[in-house]
Amino acid sequence: MISAIVLSLIGILFIFSAGTYWGNVHYDGQTPFYLKQSIYFIVALIICAAIMNWEFLQQPKVWKIFYIISLGLLVAVLIPGIGIVRNGSQSWIGIGPLTIQPAEIAKVTTIIYISALLTQRKSYERIVQVKHFLILILPAALIMLQPDFGAVFILVVVVLIIFFIAQYPLRLYVVLITLGIGGLAGLIIAAPYRLKRIEAFINPWADPLGSGFQAVQSLFAIGPAGLFGHGLLKSRQKYLYLPEPQNDFIFAIILEEIGLVGGMGLLLIFACFLILGYRLALQCKHVFHFYAICGLTTMIAVQAALNIGVVINLLPVTGVTLPFISYGGTSLVVVWVTVALILNFSYERRKE
Repeated sequence: MISAIVLSLIGILFIFSAGTYWGNVHYDGQTPFYLKQSIYFIVALIICAAIMNWEFLQQPKVWKIFYIISLGLLVAVLIPGIGIVRNGSQSWIGIGPLTIQPAEIAKVTTIIYISALLTQRKSYERIVQVKHFLILILPAALIMLQPDFGAVFILVVVVLIIFFIAQYPLRLYVVLITLGIGGLAGLIIAAPYRLKRIEAFINPWADPLGSGFQAVQSLFAIGPAGLFGHGLLKSRQKYLYLPEPQNDFIFAIILEEIGLVGGMGLLLIFACFLILGYRLALQCKHVFHFYAICGLTTMIAVQAALNIGVVINLLPVTGVTLPFISYGGTSLVVVWVTVALILNFSYERRKE
Protein backbone atom coordinates (compact mmCIF):
# COMPACT_ATOMS: atom_id res chain seq x y z
CA MET A 1 0.00 0.00 0.00
CA ILE A 2 2.77 2.42 0.94
CA SER A 3 4.77 1.78 -2.25
CA ALA A 4 1.60 2.21 -4.35
CA ILE A 5 0.76 5.52 -2.65
CA VAL A 6 4.32 6.81 -3.12
CA LEU A 7 4.27 5.88 -6.83
CA SER A 8 0.90 7.60 -7.32
CA LEU A 9 2.11 10.81 -5.63
CA ILE A 10 5.26 10.77 -7.77
CA GLY A 11 2.97 10.39 -10.78
CA ILE A 12 0.91 13.45 -9.86
CA LEU A 13 4.08 15.49 -9.36
CA PHE A 14 5.50 14.61 -12.76
CA ILE A 15 2.13 14.95 -14.51
CA PHE A 16 2.16 18.52 -13.16
CA SER A 17 5.66 19.01 -14.56
CA ALA A 18 5.22 17.18 -17.88
CA GLY A 19 1.65 18.04 -18.80
CA THR A 20 1.02 21.62 -17.68
CA TYR A 21 2.50 23.36 -20.75
CA TRP A 22 1.03 20.80 -23.16
CA GLY A 23 -2.37 21.22 -21.49
CA ASN A 24 -2.20 25.03 -21.68
CA VAL A 25 -1.48 24.89 -25.42
CA HIS A 26 -3.83 22.09 -26.50
CA TYR A 27 -6.55 22.14 -23.81
CA ASP A 28 -6.72 25.80 -22.80
CA GLY A 29 -9.50 26.50 -20.31
CA GLN A 30 -9.92 22.86 -19.27
CA THR A 31 -9.07 21.31 -15.90
CA PRO A 32 -5.29 20.73 -15.65
CA PHE A 33 -4.05 17.17 -15.98
CA TYR A 34 -2.50 17.05 -12.51
CA LEU A 35 -5.74 18.21 -10.87
CA LYS A 36 -7.76 15.56 -12.73
CA GLN A 37 -5.19 12.92 -11.73
CA SER A 38 -5.46 14.03 -8.09
CA ILE A 39 -9.23 13.55 -8.23
CA TYR A 40 -8.78 10.13 -9.89
CA PHE A 41 -6.32 9.24 -7.12
CA ILE A 42 -8.80 10.12 -4.35
CA VAL A 43 -11.55 8.15 -6.11
CA ALA A 44 -9.16 5.21 -6.58
CA LEU A 45 -8.29 5.20 -2.86
CA ILE A 46 -11.99 5.18 -1.90
CA ILE A 47 -12.68 2.29 -4.29
CA CYS A 48 -9.61 0.45 -2.99
CA ALA A 49 -10.74 0.86 0.64
CA ALA A 50 -14.11 -0.67 -0.26
CA ILE A 51 -12.93 -3.56 -2.46
CA MET A 52 -10.17 -4.75 -0.13
CA ASN A 53 -12.82 -5.68 2.46
CA TRP A 54 -15.37 -7.41 0.19
CA GLU A 55 -14.97 -11.01 1.30
CA PHE A 56 -17.20 -12.41 -1.46
CA LEU A 57 -14.42 -11.60 -3.96
CA GLN A 58 -12.33 -14.33 -2.36
CA GLN A 59 -14.69 -16.97 -3.78
CA PRO A 60 -13.47 -18.48 -7.10
CA LYS A 61 -16.97 -18.89 -8.57
CA VAL A 62 -17.59 -15.12 -8.51
CA TRP A 63 -14.85 -14.52 -11.06
CA LYS A 64 -16.52 -16.56 -13.79
CA ILE A 65 -19.33 -13.98 -13.75
CA PHE A 66 -16.87 -11.07 -13.86
CA TYR A 67 -14.98 -12.76 -16.70
CA ILE A 68 -18.19 -13.07 -18.76
CA ILE A 69 -19.09 -9.42 -18.05
CA SER A 70 -15.63 -8.28 -19.20
CA LEU A 71 -16.08 -10.25 -22.45
CA GLY A 72 -19.39 -8.46 -22.97
CA LEU A 73 -17.64 -5.09 -22.54
CA LEU A 74 -14.96 -6.12 -25.04
CA VAL A 75 -17.67 -6.93 -27.58
CA ALA A 76 -19.55 -3.70 -26.82
CA VAL A 77 -16.50 -1.51 -27.38
CA LEU A 78 -16.26 -2.81 -30.96
CA ILE A 79 -19.84 -1.72 -31.79
CA PRO A 80 -19.95 1.58 -33.74
CA GLY A 81 -21.59 4.29 -31.69
CA ILE A 82 -20.62 2.68 -28.39
CA GLY A 83 -16.86 2.38 -28.75
CA ILE A 84 -14.81 5.59 -28.86
CA VAL A 85 -11.87 5.83 -31.27
CA ARG A 86 -8.67 7.49 -30.01
CA ASN A 87 -5.31 7.46 -31.75
CA GLY A 88 -6.50 4.80 -34.19
CA SER A 89 -7.81 2.37 -31.53
CA GLN A 90 -11.44 1.74 -30.65
CA SER A 91 -10.69 0.91 -27.02
CA TRP A 92 -12.97 3.11 -24.88
CA ILE A 93 -16.64 3.22 -23.89
CA GLY A 94 -18.11 6.59 -22.95
CA ILE A 95 -20.47 6.88 -19.97
CA GLY A 96 -21.41 10.55 -19.77
CA PRO A 97 -18.23 12.52 -19.06
CA LEU A 98 -16.40 9.33 -18.04
CA THR A 99 -14.70 6.75 -20.24
CA ILE A 100 -13.70 3.19 -19.39
CA GLN A 101 -11.23 0.91 -21.15
CA PRO A 102 -12.63 -2.66 -21.15
CA ALA A 103 -9.23 -4.19 -22.00
CA GLU A 104 -7.88 -3.05 -18.61
CA ILE A 105 -10.80 -4.73 -16.84
CA ALA A 106 -10.50 -7.89 -18.95
CA LYS A 107 -6.83 -8.31 -18.03
CA VAL A 108 -7.69 -8.44 -14.34
CA THR A 109 -10.75 -10.71 -14.63
CA THR A 110 -9.02 -13.17 -16.99
CA ILE A 111 -5.96 -13.50 -14.76
CA ILE A 112 -8.05 -14.12 -11.64
CA TYR A 113 -10.50 -16.49 -13.37
CA ILE A 114 -7.65 -18.63 -14.69
CA SER A 115 -6.11 -18.56 -11.19
CA ALA A 116 -9.41 -19.89 -9.84
CA LEU A 117 -9.50 -22.71 -12.42
CA LEU A 118 -5.94 -23.75 -11.58
CA THR A 119 -7.02 -24.69 -8.06
CA GLN A 120 -8.63 -27.81 -9.50
CA ARG A 121 -6.28 -30.77 -9.30
CA LYS A 122 -7.36 -31.97 -12.73
CA SER A 123 -5.86 -28.81 -14.26
CA TYR A 124 -2.96 -30.93 -15.52
CA GLU A 125 -5.16 -32.94 -17.90
CA ARG A 126 -4.74 -32.02 -21.54
CA ILE A 127 -8.39 -31.26 -22.20
CA VAL A 128 -8.42 -28.84 -19.22
CA GLN A 129 -5.25 -27.19 -20.49
CA VAL A 130 -7.00 -26.57 -23.81
CA LYS A 131 -9.89 -25.00 -21.89
CA HIS A 132 -7.52 -22.68 -20.05
CA PHE A 133 -5.87 -21.75 -23.33
CA LEU A 134 -9.24 -20.87 -24.89
CA ILE A 135 -10.17 -18.75 -21.86
CA LEU A 136 -6.99 -16.77 -22.50
CA ILE A 137 -7.35 -16.55 -26.29
CA LEU A 138 -10.95 -15.27 -26.33
CA PRO A 139 -10.33 -11.91 -24.58
CA ALA A 140 -6.92 -11.61 -26.27
CA ALA A 141 -8.55 -11.91 -29.72
CA LEU A 142 -11.25 -9.35 -28.85
CA ILE A 143 -8.63 -6.90 -27.57
CA MET A 144 -6.57 -7.32 -30.76
CA LEU A 145 -9.61 -6.28 -32.80
CA GLN A 146 -9.49 -2.82 -31.18
CA PRO A 147 -6.41 -3.10 -31.70
CA ASP A 148 -4.37 -2.98 -28.46
CA PHE A 149 -1.25 -5.11 -28.84
CA GLY A 150 0.27 -3.89 -25.57
CA ALA A 151 -2.66 -5.13 -23.46
CA VAL A 152 -2.63 -8.50 -25.24
CA PHE A 153 1.12 -8.88 -24.69
CA ILE A 154 0.78 -8.18 -20.95
CA LEU A 155 -2.18 -10.56 -20.58
CA VAL A 156 -0.51 -13.44 -22.44
CA VAL A 157 2.85 -13.07 -20.67
CA VAL A 158 1.26 -12.94 -17.21
CA VAL A 159 -0.95 -15.98 -17.83
CA LEU A 160 2.01 -17.95 -19.16
CA ILE A 161 3.93 -17.08 -16.00
CA ILE A 162 0.99 -18.33 -13.91
CA PHE A 163 0.99 -21.56 -15.95
CA PHE A 164 4.71 -21.90 -15.26
CA ILE A 165 4.16 -21.45 -11.52
CA ALA A 166 1.40 -24.08 -11.74
CA GLN A 167 3.98 -26.47 -13.27
CA TYR A 168 2.39 -26.82 -16.66
CA PRO A 169 4.46 -29.08 -18.97
CA LEU A 170 7.19 -27.30 -20.91
CA ARG A 171 5.91 -28.68 -24.23
CA LEU A 172 2.92 -26.37 -23.80
CA TYR A 173 5.27 -23.39 -23.98
CA VAL A 174 6.85 -24.68 -27.18
CA VAL A 175 3.40 -24.83 -28.79
CA LEU A 176 2.38 -21.40 -27.48
CA ILE A 177 5.64 -19.72 -28.55
CA THR A 178 5.30 -21.23 -32.02
CA LEU A 179 1.70 -20.03 -32.28
CA GLY A 180 2.75 -16.63 -30.92
CA ILE A 181 5.44 -16.16 -33.56
CA GLY A 182 3.01 -17.19 -36.28
CA GLY A 183 0.34 -14.87 -34.89
CA LEU A 184 2.78 -11.95 -34.69
CA ALA A 185 3.77 -12.47 -38.32
CA GLY A 186 0.09 -12.54 -39.29
CA LEU A 187 -0.59 -9.31 -37.39
CA ILE A 188 2.30 -7.56 -39.14
CA ILE A 189 1.02 -8.70 -42.55
CA ALA A 190 -2.54 -7.61 -41.69
CA ALA A 191 -1.46 -4.15 -40.49
CA PRO A 192 1.75 -2.83 -42.11
CA TYR A 193 2.00 0.03 -39.57
CA ARG A 194 3.27 -2.53 -37.05
CA LEU A 195 6.21 -3.27 -39.36
CA LYS A 196 6.94 0.47 -39.45
CA ARG A 197 7.01 0.48 -35.65
CA ILE A 198 9.56 -2.33 -35.65
CA GLU A 199 11.65 -0.50 -38.25
CA ALA A 200 11.42 2.67 -36.16
CA PHE A 201 12.56 0.69 -33.11
CA ILE A 202 15.58 -0.71 -34.95
CA ASN A 203 16.59 2.68 -36.35
CA PRO A 204 14.38 5.59 -35.22
CA TRP A 205 16.62 8.10 -37.03
CA ALA A 206 15.67 6.60 -40.40
CA ASP A 207 12.37 8.53 -40.09
CA PRO A 208 12.91 11.04 -37.24
CA LEU A 209 9.87 13.16 -38.14
CA GLY A 210 7.54 10.22 -38.75
CA SER A 211 7.44 6.73 -37.24
CA GLY A 212 10.61 7.32 -35.21
CA PHE A 213 9.58 10.72 -33.81
CA GLN A 214 8.57 9.64 -30.29
CA ALA A 215 11.61 7.40 -29.84
CA VAL A 216 14.00 10.12 -31.00
CA GLN A 217 12.46 12.80 -28.78
CA SER A 218 12.47 10.42 -25.83
CA LEU A 219 16.18 9.73 -26.28
CA PHE A 220 16.83 13.47 -26.64
CA ALA A 221 15.22 13.85 -23.21
CA ILE A 222 17.15 11.00 -21.59
CA GLY A 223 20.58 11.38 -23.18
CA PRO A 224 21.71 14.80 -21.86
CA ALA A 225 20.19 14.28 -18.39
CA GLY A 226 23.18 12.46 -16.90
CA LEU A 227 23.20 11.11 -13.35
CA PHE A 228 21.04 13.76 -11.68
CA GLY A 229 19.09 15.39 -14.53
CA HIS A 230 18.38 19.05 -15.23
CA GLY A 231 16.42 19.48 -12.00
CA LEU A 232 12.82 19.05 -10.95
CA LEU A 233 10.34 20.87 -13.26
CA LYS A 234 13.20 21.78 -15.64
CA SER A 235 12.50 19.39 -18.52
CA ARG A 236 13.06 20.79 -22.01
CA GLN A 237 11.33 18.13 -24.10
CA LYS A 238 7.95 18.80 -22.47
CA TYR A 239 7.73 22.09 -24.42
CA LEU A 240 5.94 20.51 -27.41
CA TYR A 241 8.87 18.33 -28.48
CA LEU A 242 7.76 15.02 -26.92
CA PRO A 243 4.06 14.49 -27.77
CA GLU A 244 1.65 13.99 -24.83
CA PRO A 245 4.55 13.85 -22.32
CA GLN A 246 2.19 13.17 -19.39
CA ASN A 247 1.07 9.84 -20.86
CA ASP A 248 3.07 6.85 -22.11
CA PHE A 249 6.45 8.64 -22.25
CA ILE A 250 6.34 10.29 -18.83
CA PHE A 251 9.32 8.19 -17.71
CA ALA A 252 11.44 10.09 -20.26
CA ILE A 253 10.52 13.37 -18.51
CA ILE A 254 11.29 11.79 -15.13
CA LEU A 255 14.76 10.76 -16.32
CA GLU A 256 15.31 14.18 -17.90
CA GLU A 257 14.52 15.99 -14.65
CA ILE A 258 15.99 13.70 -11.96
CA GLY A 259 18.47 11.70 -14.04
CA LEU A 260 19.66 8.11 -13.87
CA VAL A 261 19.83 8.14 -10.06
CA GLY A 262 16.22 9.30 -9.74
CA GLY A 263 15.07 6.81 -12.38
CA MET A 264 16.79 3.95 -10.54
CA GLY A 265 15.10 5.11 -7.33
CA LEU A 266 11.72 4.85 -9.06
CA LEU A 267 12.58 1.34 -10.27
CA LEU A 268 13.52 0.45 -6.69
CA ILE A 269 10.03 1.39 -5.50
CA PHE A 270 8.50 -0.80 -8.23
CA ALA A 271 10.84 -3.61 -7.12
CA CYS A 272 9.61 -3.21 -3.52
CA PHE A 273 6.01 -3.48 -4.74
CA LEU A 274 6.87 -6.64 -6.70
CA ILE A 275 8.80 -8.34 -3.89
CA LEU A 276 6.20 -7.53 -1.23
CA GLY A 277 3.41 -8.73 -3.52
CA TYR A 278 5.09 -12.11 -3.99
CA ARG A 279 5.76 -12.24 -0.27
CA LEU A 280 2.03 -11.85 0.41
CA ALA A 281 1.33 -14.60 -2.13
CA LEU A 282 3.68 -17.04 -0.41
CA GLN A 283 1.91 -16.44 2.90
CA CYS A 284 -1.55 -17.31 1.53
CA LYS A 285 -3.22 -20.46 2.79
CA HIS A 286 -5.43 -20.95 -0.27
CA VAL A 287 -3.97 -21.89 -3.66
CA PHE A 288 -6.43 -19.65 -5.52
CA HIS A 289 -5.29 -16.60 -3.55
CA PHE A 290 -1.66 -17.54 -4.15
CA TYR A 291 -2.09 -17.73 -7.94
CA ALA A 292 -4.24 -14.59 -8.05
CA ILE A 293 -1.77 -12.43 -6.10
CA CYS A 294 1.15 -13.74 -8.17
CA GLY A 295 -0.72 -12.93 -11.38
CA LEU A 296 -1.87 -9.44 -10.36
CA THR A 297 1.53 -8.45 -8.99
CA THR A 298 3.22 -9.76 -12.14
CA MET A 299 0.74 -7.84 -14.33
CA ILE A 300 1.81 -4.51 -12.82
CA ALA A 301 5.51 -5.46 -13.04
CA VAL A 302 5.27 -6.57 -16.69
CA GLN A 303 3.35 -3.42 -17.66
CA ALA A 304 5.95 -1.21 -15.95
CA ALA A 305 8.82 -3.08 -17.62
CA LEU A 306 7.13 -2.85 -21.03
CA ASN A 307 6.54 0.90 -20.71
CA ILE A 308 10.07 1.63 -19.52
CA GLY A 309 11.52 -0.61 -22.25
CA VAL A 310 9.67 1.45 -24.87
CA VAL A 311 10.79 4.78 -23.38
CA ILE A 312 14.48 3.85 -23.38
CA ASN A 313 14.15 2.27 -26.86
CA LEU A 314 14.69 -1.33 -25.81
CA LEU A 315 11.25 -2.28 -27.22
CA PRO A 316 9.00 -1.04 -30.06
CA VAL A 317 6.28 1.49 -29.21
CA THR A 318 3.21 -0.28 -27.79
CA GLY A 319 1.10 2.47 -26.21
CA VAL A 320 1.21 1.01 -22.68
CA THR A 321 0.99 3.36 -19.69
CA LEU A 322 3.36 3.34 -16.70
CA PRO A 323 1.32 2.01 -13.74
CA PHE A 324 0.54 4.58 -11.02
CA ILE A 325 2.56 7.24 -12.89
CA SER A 326 1.05 7.97 -16.32
CA TYR A 327 -1.96 10.26 -16.66
CA GLY A 328 -5.32 8.55 -17.07
CA GLY A 329 -8.34 7.87 -14.88
CA THR A 330 -9.11 4.33 -16.06
CA SER A 331 -5.46 3.30 -15.84
CA LEU A 332 -5.05 4.65 -12.30
CA VAL A 333 -8.35 3.29 -10.97
CA VAL A 334 -7.77 -0.18 -12.45
CA VAL A 335 -4.25 -0.40 -11.05
CA TRP A 336 -5.60 0.58 -7.62
CA VAL A 337 -8.37 -2.00 -7.94
CA THR A 338 -5.53 -4.46 -8.56
CA VAL A 339 -3.86 -3.32 -5.33
CA ALA A 340 -7.18 -3.71 -3.51
CA LEU A 341 -7.62 -7.26 -4.83
CA ILE A 342 -4.09 -8.20 -3.77
CA LEU A 343 -4.87 -6.96 -0.25
CA ASN A 344 -8.27 -8.65 -0.36
CA PHE A 345 -6.82 -12.03 -1.26
CA SER A 346 -4.23 -11.66 1.51
CA TYR A 347 -7.00 -10.99 4.07
CA GLU A 348 -6.13 -13.97 6.30
CA ARG A 349 -2.52 -12.84 6.49
CA ARG A 350 -3.55 -9.27 7.35
CA LYS A 351 -5.97 -10.55 10.00
CA GLU A 352 -3.17 -12.50 11.68
